[in-house]
Amino acid sequence: MLILKLKNKEGQVICERSHQSETYLAFKEYEYQLGDYIELMVENAPTFLWVQVDEGLAPSLIYLTEKIWKYEVVIDKTLKRAFSPKNFNGDRHYMMAKIATAQDVGAYRNLALNPHDQKEWSGAFPHAYANVETRNDSTFFARNAIDGMIANENHGSFPYQSWGINQKEDAQITIDFGRLVRIDKIALVLRGDYPHDSYWTQMTIAFITGEELTIYPTNKLDRQFFHFKEVETSSITLKNLIKHEDESPFPALTQVEVFGREIAD
Repeated sequence: MLILKLKNKEGQVICERSHQSETYLAFKEYEYQLGDYIELMVENAPTFLWVQVDEGLAPSLIYLTEKIWKYEVVIDKTLKRAFSPKNFNGDRHYMMAKIATAQDVGAYRNLALNPHDQKEWSGAFPHAYANVETRNDSTFFARNAIDGMIANENHGSFPYQSWGINQKEDAQITIDFGRLVRIDKIALVLRGDYPHDSYWTQMTIAFITGEELTIYPTNKLDRQFFHFKEVETSSITLKNLIKHEDESPFPALTQVEVFGREIAD
């Protein structure tokens, strides 16, 4: 059973709908208010689900480890800078949730992709977090690196949001899958607003097994692929980021993609 609700900041239900395997909310003549949030309740967890909390956000295949998932509606002006101005706007809205099929889950895919990731842990994976985010500015949050958007020839607000490191020498970012997966390839899209930006010429990929892999990116604007022997891990961490010796102090990551498959059925 899936129960999808829209609630206000007091926890009062504005509308709800339920179904055994797929449900949605569709409503009009209501503008979101600060503090509104979406609540999804599932009968069994962990489970794989497709979610879409706004028609302007791409659907996400998430691994939900809790029976209740909350998504804060993005109304705050400072947070909205990392989202399309169309998201959560107006007085007509649509959202949906459905249980993923075995074919959805079992496919070889980008296991890091999650446009619905939130800054704070919510029980939904994949989830990105880092030890620094420039000025605590939403346009530089770690979640931006797994939102699926690859626009990288500028910086700042949507559609050029990225993970920014505020010149921190020991900056690192982790992509947590929430369960063991098998992976064998990553792709990086480095932010390339040159000459404002710099870029990393070396970084380390760390797995939970203790294994580490050193890779050597360039200033290429396109995806940069790095293949390796298949690894079972529940997360990857990008660390030991070595900046190119140029004048710019601003390397940044637009997107990281991690390719592989599930281990369990």
